[in-house]
Amino acid sequence: MVSTPVVRRAALLAVIVAALGYFVDIYDLILFGMIRVKSLNGLGITDDKQVFSQGVYLINMQMGGMLAGGILWGVIGDKRGRLSVLFGSIIMYSLANIANGMVETVDQYAVCRLIAGIGLAGELGAGITLVSELMGPTRRGIGTTVVAALGVSGGVVAGFIGGAWSPGVDWRTAYYIGGGMGLALFALRIGVVESGMFHTTAKSTVSRGNFLSLFTSRKRFTRYLGIILVGAPIWYVIGVMFSFAKEIGGDLGLSPPPINARALFFCYAGCTVGGTLSGLVSQWLRSRKKTLALFTAATGLAIALYFSIGGTNQTVFYALCAFGGIASGYWAVFVSTAAELFGTNLRATVTTTVPNFVRGLVPLLTMSFTALHDTGLSYSRAALIVGVGTLALGVLGLTVVPETFGVDLDYHETDERDDAPTASVA
Repeated sequence: MVSTPVVRRAALLAVIVAALGYFVDIYDLILFGMIRVKSLNGLGITDDKQVFSQGVYLINMQMGGMLAGGILWGVIGDKRGRLSVLFGSIIMYSLANIANGMVETVDQYAVCRLIAGIGLAGELGAGITLVSELMGPTRRGIGTTVVAALGVSGGVVAGFIGGAWSPGVDWRTAYYIGGGMGLALFALRIGVVESGMFHTTAKSTVSRGNFLSLFTSRKRFTRYLGIILVGAPIWYVIGVMFSFAKEIGGDLGLSPPPINARALFFCYAGCTVGGTLSGLVSQWLRSRKKTLALFTAATGLAIALYFSIGGTNQTVFYALCAFGGIASGYWAVFVSTAAELFGTNLRATVTTTVPNFVRGLVPLLTMSFTALHDTGLSYSRAALIVGVGTLALGVLGLTVVPETFGVDLDYHETDERDDAPTASVA
């Protein structure tokens, strides 16, 4: 790709828009974990067991929406363009969040979480796809690092608004804020340019956005499943360890038990550092795969420390939340790798579905967690078992994912070419 002032400006705007889209994405996902209890209390649910079970129900609805939305927006991104996803998804999310501030029942709450999840599902994948295609082979990692550093800070903002350190704003207002940020982001996206690679592909006769083609080739499916598994430990850390910090920390012996909002605040503060660090390490090592392996190992260490010494005191517990966030902060490198694994005619489909399939694993993780607890296991023992299994899946996935640093992205996936791309830069 020839770098000109026009190209550089287009890439810079794409990075800013993608980062802010990821910011809104993370703000919403983490906000629910922080206001789960008080929002349900506000709807008349006060029994601890009901708060827990209804909270699981709502997060499963949200994550289920992201799973369905990932497929929807991914296909649209390859068929209609990356920009169509950036505009359509943020409008759906914004309106759903505004409606979420008006709910009066848990079922209404669940519907709004489902629709908001569908809307949010297109944000990160479309943004990373656009950034990857507008930037050169060795510089796109810098772009995605900026996306991660700014985007993940949405969790920190959600912490202040959601009440990590103070009562925070009213939970309904918190959702209105999310919807308002989405509408502001929609306006900012005017002026963003479409990917030239997509324009070239759109003029060809090659099949675009064929989700089922990911399953018609063994090598293609192996790559796809492998990268999904690599991301699974990230959302175990967020969706189980820290979203249920109150239950797990109390079981570890902390009294009073940790505050979920504060645990998630420290986690996402750590993720901001981890996202930046993993991106820089990836550029320094000139290797996505080595970086993923390094941070997966660090996540394993964080899990071990959390369950072994997390019950020492509140300070140690929250310090481990921050360390867990740093260790599992390789999300941007993970999504960048997904974008680099597949051709232009499937790239948006893959880059949008992969992170949402990982998020879609959260209901399975939470259901496994609650099912094990229902057999008589303590919260901490049940969570640890799920964590060990999830980490093992992440390591398995890493063994089948090829190196993608510096790959040439300007190619198509066809039945004749179903092997992984090769790096053009050593």
